[in-house]
Amino acid sequence: MKPTYLLAPLAAGLALAAAPVQAKHHEGGHAAHVAPYAPITVAEVEAAQTAWCNALVAISTEADTKGLAAAKTLAGQVIDSAYGYAMGPVLFKPTLTVTPQTFRTTRDGALSYFVGDDKTYPGDSGFALKNWRSCKSENAGILVTGNSAKSMGNVSMWDDKGNMTKVDKTWGYVRDGMGKLRIVLHHSSLPYMAK
Repeated sequence: MKPTYLLAPLAAGLALAAAPVQAKHHEGGHAAHVAPYAPITVAEVEAAQTAWCNALVAISTEADTKGLAAAKTLAGQVIDSAYGYAMGPVLFKPTLTVTPQTFRTTRDGALSYFVGDDKTYPGDSGFALKNWRSCKSENAGILVTGNSAKSMGNVSMWDDKGNMTKVDKTWGYVRDGMGKLRIVLHHSSLPYMAK
C-alpha cells in the first residue's frame, strides 16, 4: 500500500464546516458541491493524474490525425483546464528542457514544451507529439494538506510502437476559485541510472 498523508489542522476543519459551498463537480453521475477551500481528496489527485495522462495521449493522437495546428489548439485547452497559469506562475520543470529555458512558469512556455512551434523556445520539439498511445501514473506517495496536495511517483508512457518511457513526477495541486484542482507544481525528470 502506498503511503498517503492527510494533514488538516483542526482550525481549518472547523472553518470548512461553517463555510458556504461555491462550486459543483460531478462524481459518479451525482452533482457534488466543493468549496474552493475544501480539503482535496486522494481520489481527486488520482483523477487529475489520469486526466493528465489521457490528455497527453489525446494531444499526440490529434497531431497524428489532424496535424500540428489542431494539436496546438487542444494542448492550449488542456493547459487552460489543468494548470493554474490563470492564477499566477506555475512551477513547471519539464523532463527535457535545457538552460536557459529549463523552467516554464508561463502558459506560453508550457504550450511550447508540449507542442513546440514557438520561436521563443527553439529547443522544443513537442513532448506531446511523440506518438504516445498509452499513459499511466503510479504514486510513491500523496501528501494532502487541506486544500493543497502534492504527489510523487512515476508516469509511464507508451508510443505507437510499444516503446515505454518512464519519468519521475512530482505534482502540486490547489483549488481554483471554482473549487477545481489546478496543477501549480509539475517537476519531471528521467530516473537516475548508475553508470
